[in-house]
Amino acid sequence: MRSSINRPPTPDGDEDPQQELTLPEIINIKLIESGEKEKLKELLRERLIECGWRDEMKALCRAFTKKKGRNNVTVDELVHLITPKGRASVPDSVKAELLQRIRAFLVSAAI
Repeated sequence: MRSSINRPPTPDGDEDPQQELTLPEIINIKLIESGEKEKLKELLRERLIECGWRDEMKALCRAFTKKKGRNNVTVDELVHLITPKGRASVPDSVKAELLQRIRAFLVSAAI
């Protein structure tokens, strides 16, 4: 006679999976569901191009690649080099604008 299959216990019906989510997770879900996250990403992309941030990061990548040799550089190395510099060099005005847009969304979504 075969033994039964071991299965995980079935969760109780009155447990709400939403209760386990943190506030940042809930906000992220609301941003995605509403399409606002894509709008914010596009706004960020536009502002970074306008202020020259993108060109600055591109120049850093090119300089690093030229220094090490094109065939001796990996994408991971570029990401490791650029990420801290990129985050630190985002203009405060861009950060403030995005923060304001997120706050306005949260107020309108009543989160």
